[in-house]
Amino acid sequence: MWNQRYRWKNRQIREQVSVIDGRKSPTLLLKNARFLHSILKKWIISNIWIYQDRIIYIGEELPKRVENCEVIDCSGLTLVPGYIEPHVHPFQLYNPQSFARFASQTGTTTLICDNLFFFLHLSKKKAFSLLNELNESPVSMYWWGRFDSQTEMSEEETIFTNSEIKSWLEHEAVVQGGELTGWPKLLAGDDLMLHWIQETKRLGKKVEGHFPGASEKTLAKMKLFGVDGDHESMTGADVYKRLMHGLTVALRHSSIRPDLDVMLKEMNELGLDQYDSLVFTTDGSTPSFYKKGIMDMMIDMAIKNGVPVVDAYHMASYNVARHYNMTHHHGMIATGRVANINFLSDEKVPTPISVLAKGQWIKRDGQNLINDPDINWKKFGFEPLKLDWDLQSSDLQFSMPFGIEMVNDVITKPYSVSLDLSIDYLPQNHEESYFALLDRKGKWRINTIVKGFVKSVSGFASSFSNTGDIILIGKMKKDMILAFKRMKEIGGGIVLAENGKIIHEIPLTLTGIMSDQSVDELIIAEEKLKELLYERGYSFTDPIYSLLFFSATHLPYIRVTQSGIYDVMNKTILFPTLMR
Repeated sequence: MWNQRYRWKNRQIREQVSVIDGRKSPTLLLKNARFLHSILKKWIISNIWIYQDRIIYIGEELPKRVENCEVIDCSGLTLVPGYIEPHVHPFQLYNPQSFARFASQTGTTTLICDNLFFFLHLSKKKAFSLLNELNESPVSMYWWGRFDSQTEMSEEETIFTNSEIKSWLEHEAVVQGGELTGWPKLLAGDDLMLHWIQETKRLGKKVEGHFPGASEKTLAKMKLFGVDGDHESMTGADVYKRLMHGLTVALRHSSIRPDLDVMLKEMNELGLDQYDSLVFTTDGSTPSFYKKGIMDMMIDMAIKNGVPVVDAYHMASYNVARHYNMTHHHGMIATGRVANINFLSDEKVPTPISVLAKGQWIKRDGQNLINDPDINWKKFGFEPLKLDWDLQSSDLQFSMPFGIEMVNDVITKPYSVSLDLSIDYLPQNHEESYFALLDRKGKWRINTIVKGFVKSVSGFASSFSNTGDIILIGKMKKDMILAFKRMKEIGGGIVLAENGKIIHEIPLTLTGIMSDQSVDELIIAEEKLKELLYERGYSFTDPIYSLLFFSATHLPYIRVTQSGIYDVMNKTILFPTLMR
């Protein structure tokens, strides 16, 4: 679709109209279908004609011609629009295609995805070519246009250039700018970022914020700058503040912020009973979180918390489409829309038994179907990670009197180190571990101590990080080196070593960041990793996000970045990286 100017060519539209005239047959006829009419907010019984990927007609009539047409009697079923996940980070061990396939099986047939990984690792030409290939999937995939890297990158100004940002914003697969993790720069007077926001608005697209803990005045300023929505509410009061300023609010339920039950309860206590400006998101959760579903899980939670059934479905479909000006294609079962339809056993059971996406069955009577070709990731440069350098014992010298302490999964604060760091093995009776971030090209390193990640991990290596650089953590330097060597051997990934042996690994053969395995396989691998880390003293919820956010400067307080140890609040480098 992204290779052509219009969603349907003139010839295709003429064929669709000819189905109404009786000169052509639909390809699929849904008879006696009880479905959610999103404009009327009612359940209606009608016949639905579908031709290829588009809904052609909804009403009482039946087509004059039924040739080579599949006819389904929908009596006893309830039909709702395919669900839309508006805030997807499709690189959390899984890859965009594997996540799309997994999501579709529980009825999420449209994804609006983060472009950061593609932006950082691909040329614009390759990235846009990959978007085209991903769009061949039955799942509809749209994208963001990032304005910043959400970390302190060396030479960031040569990556996030005006021309590159604008090229992404102008691409028709991109429906929003953001998420706006660099908003403190905006407040501080960054007019280039404001220019990009202005361009986004000129193009008729949305801007999404990232405002955890923001005050009312900050939210008001962001709205004046042009921000349309935010997903960082954690309480009912947060939701209320954002609605008061006219923002669309994404109610989040994720692996690090499972807040939906709390927010819905507090919203009810505040008397918030209007849902038209609310949508759902799981905010790029890690694989095992999705065992209970995606949008279907959130709809179920909303219904059980007393949200009216129609509103619960709209927060996962119609409200999202309306926010992004996409209701001409998505978010409702109506004439002219893309044929994304979920077939339910009951309106209060949102996990579908069958799923149509772009008019194709991707789940039928409970059976999962895959009908899109595998992406040839190598064609786009996503190969196993090849490191042309080796880890030396000199890379594991720790003398910095300053360390980072974990407050929760993703927040780190400074603390003073009092340990003897000249030894090769740290005792097990405390929460401190050696920590190193190394350039994936082998040019630089930064060494410190992390407190609170684990108590007794001997050696841990990960090429999964915010920037794709290498994280090493451990008590024993020999096992840290062993974990690094194994991570290098398997082409990137996450490796846990102990007493001279590898005890677990998750290969990430797509440039060391993503896996080519299915999400179901990754769920098993991630759960095993979490079990091993819990046994060794990890006391939080999501170690994968901990790895991702060690370098993320959109959260306080101290971060380990490509530039060095970074003080987020004061915007200063405390200790620079060292050349190897």
